[in-house]
Amino acid sequence: MFDLVGFEFDQNYFFFPVQEVGKEISSPAGRMRVESLGAIGDGNVSRRRGERVRVGRLETMKSILEVFREFLLLGLTSFGGPTAHIAFFRDRFVGVKEWLSEKEFADILALCQFLPGPASSQVGLSIGWHRAGLGGALAAWFAFTMPSAIALAIFGVAVLSFGAELEEGAGWLRGLQVAVVVVIAQAVIAMWKALCQDRSTRLIALGAAAVILATSPAWMQLVVIAAGAVLGLVFLRSRGDASTGHRPVESSKSSGKALGVACLVAFFALLLGLPLLNSLAPGSAILETFSAMYRSGSLVFGGGHVVLPLLSEEVVDPGWVTPEQFLAGYGAAQAVPGPLFTFSSYLGTLIDGPIGPWGMAAVALIGIFLPAWLLVLGVMPFWKGLVARPGVGAALAGTNAAVVGLLIAALYTPVWTSAIASADDVVFLIGVAATLLILRVPVWAVVIAAGMAGWAFL
Repeated sequence: MFDLVGFEFDQNYFFFPVQEVGKEISSPAGRMRVESLGAIGDGNVSRRRGERVRVGRLETMKSILEVFREFLLLGLTSFGGPTAHIAFFRDRFVGVKEWLSEKEFADILALCQFLPGPASSQVGLSIGWHRAGLGGALAAWFAFTMPSAIALAIFGVAVLSFGAELEEGAGWLRGLQVAVVVVIAQAVIAMWKALCQDRSTRLIALGAAAVILATSPAWMQLVVIAAGAVLGLVFLRSRGDASTGHRPVESSKSSGKALGVACLVAFFALLLGLPLLNSLAPGSAILETFSAMYRSGSLVFGGGHVVLPLLSEEVVDPGWVTPEQFLAGYGAAQAVPGPLFTFSSYLGTLIDGPIGPWGMAAVALIGIFLPAWLLVLGVMPFWKGLVARPGVGAALAGTNAAVVGLLIAALYTPVWTSAIASADDVVFLIGVAATLLILRVPVWAVVIAAGMAGWAFL
């Protein structure tokens, strides 16, 4: 028997089974920790068993602001691309803040790897949703995305005015790249220990890494993840429920699934309808830019770098942006923290439109990220129910092992191969590893220090 704890939030009641002290439960008002058997609390909120609790908007706002603060720090310091961002997320929200267990984090990562779009941004907004509902998801995306989006838009305005010249191979950039190698290696080791604990899962992970390293198509990542799920079903069912630990219990109301269906319908409606609108109303720079960015964000699998050929086809081939401007922006995108998809804000500033460079930057940014929002919000309500079904836990365990394999492959290429080119780089890497793993300096501080040291010595 479970004790039912009820929440009243925005005139709706949500009920959650409470099984033990110390567990956290997700509500539309954010995460609540069980303080005693049958009681819940967050801050000064604490009531008796079974009593309905009115969750004040102040508590909701506190959770959202907490999410915003954490992701703003990451948005200002997360260099290295999507693989590194995932490592930063794991370090912060699994290791430091303990918002998620290792296996809950792997569940979110597996979901986002299945979906097209910017994987690290989708993981971030999923964590925000997990912690503080829809407001938390919005806060996570905004805080993580805006620093690099604004920086690249400023660079785009500067390119319009002064031209584009980047100093390739700059020492500070090399220092950041070497630091990212250590961060990702630490994440791979931790996830290997947590998710590859027997012979079957280890073989799945190593096989996935081998396949990715031996092949080049970006879509092969999706094939490998799907293969991991099948292998999990075949070889891991005997383990019983291989699900990934405690998850928030869904509300009995259908509003979450209704939102999910609406988001999925909107995703496909825009994907199919925007080209039709372009044909009916040609010559609209705003509509054409939004359509191009939405299409790029909807069709890319395999991480942020894979979107670059799609974007080149959308903005360079029509003559909106010159090849030199495109490459200059790509170089700048490597030098700023945050998701690589914010490259779209730079491109937007260069597209001639009626609302000026900053307005076009906003159109491009929203266009490329909107598919990620619609897909995550559309799939997540069904994903949480799906993983509770018999056999799905085994498939998910295989998927998680395959994801570890993808990270192993990414650690070698492009991370290691692009960062380590000489003995000096190896010496620098040893220093970064000692600072992070032995001296236990926070990851964000290590990244900043590595950039400064690289500027001075590399």
